[in-house]
Amino acid sequence: MKLWLVSAWLFTIGVLAGAQSDNSGVVHVDPDKVAAALAKGGSLVTRPDLLVSGGHREAAGQVEVHDKETDVLYILDGEATFMFGGQMVGGKVTQPGQWLGSDITGGQTRHVAKGDVFVVPAGIPHWFKAVPKSVSYFVVKVLKP
Repeated sequence: MKLWLVSAWLFTIGVLAGAQSDNSGVVHVDPDKVAAALAKGGSLVTRPDLLVSGGHREAAGQVEVHDKETDVLYILDGEATFMFGGQMVGGKVTQPGQWLGSDITGGQTRHVAKGDVFVVPAGIPHWFKAVPKSVSYFVVKVLKP
C-alpha cells in the first residue's frame, strides 16, 4: 500500500508540477527548480485548482488551518513530529481562509519520516510541532472553489 501511495504521489507531481507547459496542460519542473524549492521552501506550480510546493524546515512551524485547501504532504527526507486535529490555540486570520496559531489542544501526534504521506482535509488544524534536525517535503494543496 505504501509503495502504491508513493508511486501515485510521484505520478501526480510529475504530471502537475512544473514550470514548462504546453497545450495538453502537462507541466514539468526541472530538477534545479525542485532543489531550490526544497532547500528553502517555495512554489513549484500555481493553478486555480491546486498548488504544488517544496518545503524544508529545521524548526517547528505554526499551526495552520485552511478553510478551502486540502493538504497532501509527502515526506522526502528527515523526520518530525506532525500534529493534527483538535482545536487551534491563538488562531488569527492571516489572509482570507487562512489561519495561523500557536498550538493545538486535543490533537493527535505522529512521528513522520521519509516516505510518509498525510492527507489533511480543509478545516483541520495541523503543524510540524517538533523538528529535531530537519524535514523536507512536497505539499500539494487541492483547492475548493
